[in-house]
Amino acid sequence: MSLEEAFAEPVLVGFVMAGDPSPGESVEYAEALVDGGADVVELGIPFSDPVADGPTIQRAHERGLEAGVDTDSFFEIASEVRDRTGAPLVTLCYYNLVYRRGLDRFVDECEDAGVEGVVIPDLPVEESGPMIEVTRGSGVDVVFLAAPTTGDERMRRIGDAASGFLYLVARAGVTGARESLDAATAGLVERANRNVPGVPKAVGFGVSRGEHARRIVEAGADGVIAGSVFVDLVEEGDLAGVREKAGELRGGMDSARNES
Repeated sequence: MSLEEAFAEPVLVGFVMAGDPSPGESVEYAEALVDGGADVVELGIPFSDPVADGPTIQRAHERGLEAGVDTDSFFEIASEVRDRTGAPLVTLCYYNLVYRRGLDRFVDECEDAGVEGVVIPDLPVEESGPMIEVTRGSGVDVVFLAAPTTGDERMRRIGDAASGFLYLVARAGVTGARESLDAATAGLVERANRNVPGVPKAVGFGVSRGEHARRIVEAGADGVIAGSVFVDLVEEGDLAGVREKAGELRGGMDSARNES
């Protein structure tokens, strides 16, 4: 299944860090995500200065680096995840890693490993021209982020550049699981659907419960993204918990669809 095909229905995107706590175990956690109900795997590349991430995912970056994962081994892990799960892959990475690798080489390696989308949280749309040019005509989408503070005009500009899907940040700040979903999320989804037609919208940052997932789908989003809640379970060594949490989030999404 491709990323585009996955978004034919509301999609659950589950995040784990490559190499956390070891290369082989991170593949097993990715499999658990898919077994539990995730449609797409978001696989992080460990980085020394993950400015958009909260403490939970920062620790995952540290564990991945301690396990010796670099960009070379990331693509080996990604290829194995794709082979073993069959799920579409996107990667979350920081632009320094892409730039140092070389944009053409990085995109080519994404295609070879089965990575269909790249989320680069520190690449603003205003500076994305070279990345857009390199990915044009490739099988790799550039996924941009929009937050509650993103104005309509800038959101339309982001939408013009975005492909694959638009990553809607449910609240201001860094990543991290939360007990409640920000009240502004429904309004953000509505504005995104109005200003960026034709590009799927997926909501992340703070999603940790089935109820959150249900409300996101009810608000009109095409996908739910969960990261820190899974990384917490990886840190605890709870493989079964990752599978169960993915099932809980999937159940919340399905309940919203059944009620509509």
